[in-house]
Amino acid sequence: MNAIVLAILVMVALCLARVSIVFALVVAALVGGLWAGMSVDQVIDAFNEGLGSGATVALAYATLGAFAVALSRTGITDLVASKALSWVGSRRDPGQLSSVKWFMFGALLIIGAASGTVVPVHIAFIPILVPPLLGLMSMLKLDRRAVACVITFSITIMYMTAPVGFGTIFLNDILTNSVNQAGNELGMFVTPSMAPKAMLLPALGMLLGLLVAVLFSYRNPREYQQQEVSTVDSSKKQNKLSRKQLFMILAAVVGALVVQLMTGSMVLGGLLGFALLSMNGLFKWKDQDDVFTQGMRLMALVGFIMIAASGFSGVMKASGAIPELVAGSGALIGNSPGLAALVMLLVGLFITMGIGSSFSTIPIIAAIYVPLAISFGFSPLATLALVGTAGALGDAGSPASDSTLGPTAGLNADGQHDHIRDSVIPTFLHYNIPLVIFGWIAAQVL
Repeated sequence: MNAIVLAILVMVALCLARVSIVFALVVAALVGGLWAGMSVDQVIDAFNEGLGSGATVALAYATLGAFAVALSRTGITDLVASKALSWVGSRRDPGQLSSVKWFMFGALLIIGAASGTVVPVHIAFIPILVPPLLGLMSMLKLDRRAVACVITFSITIMYMTAPVGFGTIFLNDILTNSVNQAGNELGMFVTPSMAPKAMLLPALGMLLGLLVAVLFSYRNPREYQQQEVSTVDSSKKQNKLSRKQLFMILAAVVGALVVQLMTGSMVLGGLLGFALLSMNGLFKWKDQDDVFTQGMRLMALVGFIMIAASGFSGVMKASGAIPELVAGSGALIGNSPGLAALVMLLVGLFITMGIGSSFSTIPIIAAIYVPLAISFGFSPLATLALVGTAGALGDAGSPASDSTLGPTAGLNADGQHDHIRDSVIPTFLHYNIPLVIFGWIAAQVL
């Protein structure tokens, strides 16, 4: 058995057994490295070397968490939650309650899409906004697995299709550049404008998965206990915002987005947004450290998991198992382009499931997939679709992905939402399967 396949199976098995994800990643990396013939010292060295790239992501999440907590000090999230609860309280008709559910789904979709584009806080908004709404969800008997699917879709679909915010990084800086680097000597060249077109069909597959999840799979009521949810400290929030404060909030959001787009750094964008919010009078200058620490603590678990996933990725790269996995699958392909596309997507699924980040995975698989795609005669658009879809598979359904960790961080605030069973498995079934199917179709028609 290939070392990557074994490592992924070990990680998934441990996660299903309710073992900590960080522990599961470390054990899976050790098992995979030893199976590949590495010594314990080599596995540890490769794991430690891989931690560095994860530290950047963890710091970015920490600053974005601080930015999100500072935004919450305006009282906007609690105000929205209280208004929603009072609105629902006066509506007991089943038809009216159903409209509230769809309104909530639509609001989460819009907010999630904005979090990767115009308000660049990424998943940091989830543990701020979602916990105050859990009481409303319980009142509606709303299946939180459907909510997890909605949130994962909202924070994934925009970077896959729109070159704005995180989409600029994914489509232009990572996907397009990685394909060009791998295909430069082989005569393949792609432009940034081609990437959104290539990812359109896979994105339609995710849309289909979302519709199945909310209309069929998780449409029935599900009982949850009404519990007190601990949220961000709101003792110092004000009921009304002055024009100056509203202007500073808008300036903070726009400034964070502009800086991130100009520098490509989520860290600098988050820091600027936090700095501008700290000057609007919503919290005292001496409270800055407390607010920033709250934000870092809010995203600490996600950051540590991202660091551990980077270590796991480092071991898998050092083991040499990725080219071996691709080469071993070559015997199954023969001369069939259709079978080649399917095998590449399935192999990409195994690779990205462990790494858990499309942003980190694409440079790895592009170096292998682009020459293989060229040899089978795939067009530049089809090659972009194959590489981009293989990367997106890691975000939509991996235990170590921020796209599944984020929803769990918000929906499990009262201890009634399991990460694997209620976030990972639903998103895997409803997004990874359609991504494979529609990614394969894109490779055939583009």
